[in-house]
Amino acid sequence: MDNYTSDSSDSEQGIKVIDYAYLLLNAEETDKKLQEYFDEKKSFLLVEKQILHHNQLPTLPEAIFKFSNTRILDISNTGITTLPDVFKYLPNITSLIAKNNLITSKSLPKTFSKTTTLKELNLSGNMLCHFPEQILEFAALRFLYLGGNGMLEISKNIWRLQNLQMLSFGGNKLTEVPSALGWLEHLQALVLCDNEIESLPANIANLRKLKSLFLHKNKLRTLPPELVALRNLNELSLRDNPLVVRFVSEMSYNPASLLELSARSVKLYNIFYEPDDIPHTLRNYINTAHHCVNPHCKGVYFDNRVEHIKFVDFCGKYRIPLLQYLCSTKCASTASTRDCKEDVNERSSQSYMMKKVLLG
Repeated sequence: MDNYTSDSSDSEQGIKVIDYAYLLLNAEETDKKLQEYFDEKKSFLLVEKQILHHNQLPTLPEAIFKFSNTRILDISNTGITTLPDVFKYLPNITSLIAKNNLITSKSLPKTFSKTTTLKELNLSGNMLCHFPEQILEFAALRFLYLGGNGMLEISKNIWRLQNLQMLSFGGNKLTEVPSALGWLEHLQALVLCDNEIESLPANIANLRKLKSLFLHKNKLRTLPPELVALRNLNELSLRDNPLVVRFVSEMSYNPASLLELSARSVKLYNIFYEPDDIPHTLRNYINTAHHCVNPHCKGVYFDNRVEHIKFVDFCGKYRIPLLQYLCSTKCASTASTRDCKEDVNERSSQSYMMKKVLLG
């Protein structure tokens, strides 16, 4: 959405487009050109698009805000350092594109005027070091682009943007993904590439409508098994992650403690005991037993387990590593030999396998 031109359809519908893109105008020159619209009787009320990208506007001319019926405002690549509260003057705006500028977290208004019309907000390629909490008031927002900044985290209140369909956080400094992302039930595309993310929350499987997930150039070692439940996902980008390289050598299995061995025996052999026979802390510990994920094993584990990687075949060509926990190293070896046979059966029954996985 970088370039707009006034076409015949716009003219027929009485919609005017101001397009001064790539003219390298300064603020004073831009203001003069915009003022020309006020010489014509009420013509400025017909203007719905202001395309001003690639000019030299460290501050925005006040004339911009006189076009009160503006729906699309593109001020990308203009060098602006401060973003004013444009929503106060442009109450009908649906799309604000202010990417590739010099806007900082401190140069944003502490609060924005409330608007129910804004559908798209693009602040990519700026200098935002913190997530702008102010934008959480834009309840109708569908497309949010915050990539190419220096943000360290995503707001845990991101769930408030319930209408989001596209969310882009690529090229930041994120190390984790909040579980609140899993509550954006209308999300269709999620961009988290070029960060330092090491793991994903399990509830990402709640994003039932997700079609595209971009995770390349992170520090992911494994993916949550719940990812397989995303039936609409047809594009997954994973290249430049240590998924297949480092995690294998780092897997370890230390000898189990006497407490763990004893508790396993109680669960495995179903040893009967009265509630008063053992301390309640020990009873609680025994009740926290986890069943081994190997379907051919009936073992259990508590704190001590084997980290096992199961390679799930998503599309008949790429095999994606998913982390599993098993009860012993012996169980790990038997599970790995059966995984290949199981994958063949799974592949034939799961018609929703991912269609496009980018690993290289």
